[in-house]
Amino acid sequence: MAAALTDAARGPDSSHASIRLLIVDDHPVVRDGTAALLAAQPGIEVAGTAGSIDEATALIAAVPADVVLLDIRLGTDSGLRLLTETPGDAPAIILLTAYDYPQYAEAALRLGASGFVLKTAPLAELLDAIRRVAGGGMAFSIRPRAAGGLARLSERELDVVRLVIEGLSNDEIGGRLGIGPKTVESHLRRLFERFDLASRTELATRALREGWLEVPPVT
Repeated sequence: MAAALTDAARGPDSSHASIRLLIVDDHPVVRDGTAALLAAQPGIEVAGTAGSIDEATALIAAVPADVVLLDIRLGTDSGLRLLTETPGDAPAIILLTAYDYPQYAEAALRLGASGFVLKTAPLAELLDAIRRVAGGGMAFSIRPRAAGGLARLSERELDVVRLVIEGLSNDEIGGRLGIGPKTVESHLRRLFERFDLASRTELATRALREGWLEVPPVT
């Protein structure tokens, strides 16, 4: 069960102001349904929708808005990329996702998102999050994982995991990355120990299931 929304300073009370909202989701039925549902709520104006990162970037630049509801998975792309590409004066962003992984919440927080809400949340919780964020606060429906969790994989570790998923051997991974096979073996051994894994198959399966490759690496 998701934890309650985190407490945060709410900033100015936006509950009686018209909040201009943008919705970014690659599934038309979900996107249009969410837009219709929220547009019917008092004090909410849906100012536009988009189905991809490129469309969202253009929309944010063209349409004044207070809050963006952003799906974390947009086809083969990641909504997290939008967080790294939006300017400082962009609207506040809430990640709205079906994936209740703490590493996603941690990455969202680290990259500047103002909120993280599950698609399974009640409408009242989503509205509360929108109003909190529009008022300058934050709203995370699950707590970000502490440093050292899945979202804290290094760029090299993510490279190794990516190539394991592709089915490459240690020698092939080493050749691709310009490191020795023993170094690859050391990376894998540490990953196995950290996440209590017994095989490369378990590593690949868990990485795909939990979206490790979509979380930006530690810099």
